[in-house]
Amino acid sequence: MHKSLSRRLFLQGTTAALSTAAIGGMSAASAKEISRPAPLYGPPPGIAKLNANENPYGPSPKALKAMMEASQKGAYYVYDSVARLKAMIAERHGLTPDHVTLGSGSSAGLAAAAIVAAQSGNILGPDLFWDTTSRVVEVQNIGEIKRLPKLDSLAIDLDAMYNAIDDTISMVQVTNPNNPTGMLIDPVAMRNFCIKASKKCTVLADEAYNELTDDSDANTVIPLIKDGHDIIVARTFSKIYGLAGMRVGYLIAQPEKIQEMERYGLGWYGLNQAGLAAAIASYEDHQFMDYCRSKVKEAREMVYAAIKENGLSALPSVTNFIFVNLGDLNAETFRTEMEKEGVLIRGIYRDYTNWSRVSMGHLEDVQKYTSAIPKVLLRMS
Repeated sequence: MHKSLSRRLFLQGTTAALSTAAIGGMSAASAKEISRPAPLYGPPPGIAKLNANENPYGPSPKALKAMMEASQKGAYYVYDSVARLKAMIAERHGLTPDHVTLGSGSSAGLAAAAIVAAQSGNILGPDLFWDTTSRVVEVQNIGEIKRLPKLDSLAIDLDAMYNAIDDTISMVQVTNPNNPTGMLIDPVAMRNFCIKASKKCTVLADEAYNELTDDSDANTVIPLIKDGHDIIVARTFSKIYGLAGMRVGYLIAQPEKIQEMERYGLGWYGLNQAGLAAAIASYEDHQFMDYCRSKVKEAREMVYAAIKENGLSALPSVTNFIFVNLGDLNAETFRTEMEKEGVLIRGIYRDYTNWSRVSMGHLEDVQKYTSAIPKVLLRMS
């Protein structure tokens, strides 16, 4: 049975669930680092923070300048800046501002989409995807996540997903490129799936890492929204733009769907002047985005070379993280041992006990990770 949810309960429950998920990705030692008085922002000196898919090359110079100016008006609630950013996003995709809503990163929007979907059914997803926001419906006991069976390839089987849509499913969620696998779905297959599936239920395409791909326009399904399909696309300024700490993201969908989701804190709630200013300044900064993509690719090449040299393998990634197959080794133990070397990475996802995700950070931090691999493997052997 699906239960109704008040806006206040949604905000309280979502915050608690997301906070728990974030803390769950850290060890006790990492949590202690946060409690130390210095440094106040970012990782401690000498620590390679490669556990959160952040882009340490941001914010861009244009964003920093805009943030400084906006901070001087921090006494005022956001308003015109919200309208400006929505208009920019809408114009970029040939839509109206009514097709766009903003939130605190993409997390707020993804959670709102899940809550709306839970009012009429369950959420369908692959076995492995970034499900932190969707789990809000299970934490609050208003819906369930139905998952596809595991695949050895860890790819998303769109045919199986389409065939699994029945009367109990109100929304299907596809993260593309996927997290934590880093793999991209063929754009033609993704488009065809969305057209078919959206006739049966809402399709949520989480495109947080879209701008990190070589051809972001080819790999998005936003044009299908313009064509009138029941599709929600989630984007964020946390990844390619390097604004994870500024918390700005957005959803694009049909206006009536936007209105439904805005009942749960979207639109302007939780946004700040500095973050919006940075997003506005960054949105069309293609020079900065090209620079970041080049650094990410360089880091990926370093990691792929190191894991091959050490007898490991990994999935093909188009994002700023790589999913490494540790063979018979335990990913949580690997994470703990890496932390002893001053390198923070992710541990086990669900029951994928031998898969380890590492993010692409500053090249010197990535080098710290690659240099630590043989030491850690030796200790674990």
